Amino acid sequence: MADPGSHIDLGIGRFREELFEFLRIPSVSAVPELTGETRRAAVWLADHLSEAGLESEVLETRGHPVVLGSWRGAGDDAPTILIYGHYDVQPAEPLDEWTSPPFEPELRDGRIYARGAADDKGQVHMHVKALEACLAEGTLPVNVVTLFEGEEEVGSPNLVPFVKANRERLRCDAVIVSDSSMFAPGLPSILFSLRGLAYLEVRLRTAGSDLHSGTYGGAVPNPANLLAGVLAGLHDDDGRITIEGFYDDVVEWDAETRARIAELPFDEREFRQAADVEMVSGEAGYSTLERLWTRPTCDVNGLLAGYTGPGAKTVLPARAMAKVSFRLVPDQKPERVADLFRAHVRKHLPPGVEAEIVELHGGDPWRADPSGWTFEAAERALEATFGRVPVLQGEGGSIPIVSDFERELDAPVLLVGFALPGSNMHAPNEWLSNENYETGIRALVRLYHELANPRKAPDSRS
Repeated sequence: MADPGSHIDLGIGRFREELFEFLRIPSVSAVPELTGETRRAAVWLADHLSEAGLESEVLETRGHPVVLGSWRGAGDDAPTILIYGHYDVQPAEPLDEWTSPPFEPELRDGRIYARGAADDKGQVHMHVKALEACLAEGTLPVNVVTLFEGEEEVGSPNLVPFVKANRERLRCDAVIVSDSSMFAPGLPSILFSLRGLAYLEVRLRTAGSDLHSGTYGGAVPNPANLLAGVLAGLHDDDGRITIEGFYDDVVEWDAETRARIAELPFDEREFRQAADVEMVSGEAGYSTLERLWTRPTCDVNGLLAGYTGPGAKTVLPARAMAKVSFRLVPDQKPERVADLFRAHVRKHLPPGVEAEIVELHGGDPWRADPSGWTFEAAERALEATFGRVPVLQGEGGSIPIVSDFERELDAPVLLVGFALPGSNMHAPNEWLSNENYETGIRALVRLYHELANPRKAPDSRS
């Protein structure tokens, strides 16, 4: 049997050129003016899946389309693996902070710089090329379904309905997601948890229009002052969130998991330097990694009230607004947290203040059993590729569809990513390690083979 590694050796230059072509498409799902470009990225991806040897199609949703691919040549006795990723990207602003233009990929200092390089076009493309290498050499031992969406960066509003409507086409034994980072350079990782999200907007109104602060100040409630007070009171002196009932559904992590987290080679000084901050903070009694992975949070993401232009304008604002997000952990639910937050805000406002609280985005947290057959396959594949036993790690961010996949498809989800810490996902100068791009393709080829290993067949899941 031929070796997919030879195909990768011969084709890696072409692979990279194709990736650069993919990265040049400004598929920013949040910008309506770029809807055509987002669709162009979907068509580009479908075409390259077809060239790799899969059947592919672009399927419509109420928003941006889904790219669906399939190959079932491994036979009925082989596992079926669903590969998920997204081809849409975050907006690139602020543009003046990019060293090179965000949609003109550049290889510099061993890194591929472009919007979407790490999140998630680069990692999606690794799967496309790993599948191509296996199919070109006749060595793909699993059946494959690929599901690539164009709305992850705007909360995947149409993906769950799509999954529910296409359960039979998507039926699988396991789901692979590559939309995350390794713990450190050369140290591969498997994710065991994701935080969920509840994102809300608070709008206060006290008058029909802005008022003169001399004529009305001291007699009319100021919504900016009131909102600032509510926000300032969301945490106590120990960093705990003060919303009544907020921690009722939080599942405490076991001592073994906390001990494994403590053993990871985490350098807090490097963490502070990467964030360009002088100190870390958070809930008392927990380490920085525990705060990032295992504890819920509440953060103000934006504030707007009154006059913010140059010079002075003495007004009492009629309205004030704040965007507030909560990162959630098992077993918190975004809908319940939103209700608790509404009750908290209204409890701390005086009568006569109009408060509107709008839910903008939400997703469930996720936690995996790291003893399952997919984890064991990933451990073997990553150790064979990187020469190091992979570590288990959590992720402070959210991929809401992960919980939906497990619920709707009744299949375990495996999160294995190849970006590196500090890769500036969602920020200027996003990058992907050039070395990891190639090594990631090789690791995925091994992973497909390990998932077909009869020692760890799907019916032996733990």
